[in-house]
Amino acid sequence: MSMSYTTLGRSGLRVSRFTLGAMTFGTEWGWGAPEETVFRLLDRFVERGGNVLDTADGYTGGSSERLIGRWLAARGNRERMVVATKFTFNASPGDPNAGGNGRKNVFRALEGSLARLGTDYVDLYWLHAWDGITPVEEVVATLDGLVRQGKVRYYGFSDGPAWYLARAQTLAEWRGFERLAGLQLEYSLVERNIEREHVPAARELGVGLVPWSPLASGLLSGKYRREGTAARGEGRLAAIQGGGNPAFEKLFTERNWRIVDELVAVAAELGRPPAQVALNWIARQPAVASVILGATKLAQLDDNLAALEFELPGALAERLERVSRPETVHPYHFFEPTMRTMIDGGVTLERR
Repeated sequence: MSMSYTTLGRSGLRVSRFTLGAMTFGTEWGWGAPEETVFRLLDRFVERGGNVLDTADGYTGGSSERLIGRWLAARGNRERMVVATKFTFNASPGDPNAGGNGRKNVFRALEGSLARLGTDYVDLYWLHAWDGITPVEEVVATLDGLVRQGKVRYYGFSDGPAWYLARAQTLAEWRGFERLAGLQLEYSLVERNIEREHVPAARELGVGLVPWSPLASGLLSGKYRREGTAARGEGRLAAIQGGGNPAFEKLFTERNWRIVDELVAVAAELGRPPAQVALNWIARQPAVASVILGATKLAQLDDNLAALEFELPGALAERLERVSRPETVHPYHFFEPTMRTMIDGGVTLERR
């Protein structure tokens, strides 16, 4: 089955429903894929209709970008691909201006990425993480300038507060700057906290969501089993647990294992691998434009690319939604149906 496409938010950029993530391109971090495997993964992704490649200036010490650049040159398909990379993280410890989202670092980071990718522009440039310091006015003006120079086609934010996104988009609209096209955040059955603020903001402001870690670092692949609340099985997640990294340690909770159990049960009813079911569920959530897939093996990529080849029945989707539903916290109690009745008097209202 060929890939389907959508636009990234209200922009005119057409993106495949799956993006190929390149954080595992290169072996410099002690795990990942060597060049020969990377080329096979990229070739297969394009064969299946994928057109978005997602990397970052710091992935595998820059090797990820270099490998993509070599593949683009070898295949001669630069114009066909939507090449996305990121800036923010520090490239030179001890130098405060070699990281963050200030104009000086953005220019440094982009020039480095262009050189490694072997191109004179990137299609989608991501602010990798909110630095908590740089005024949003500077960030938007800088990225607007890069679009006007032709070095960047579209831009988006990753891993930042919803209010920062909202302020950036409002300023861009008000000042006639290029608007944000995308919002990249962690989103999966076990990480749904962005549904409180980020998803409504994205829908209201015309920004396309691009979830990362849709399989929760492999927890939702179904290949791990619990041992207490720890993971047991073959794979990176089992090997790195207990290392103190909060991004991974937060996964090992009773709640998340209940979600895994229900996912495995639903997948068994469908006769599909749990990973496919988890990806199918996240890809069909509101405002989601393209979901980032990570792979180090061809069979793994093939399996994940098949995740949209079936319909998830409503009753099974509801089971997954119910078991993974985030806790309602203040002030969201006020938006529950009972409170809405107190506000609108019990009359059904539809927003046009």
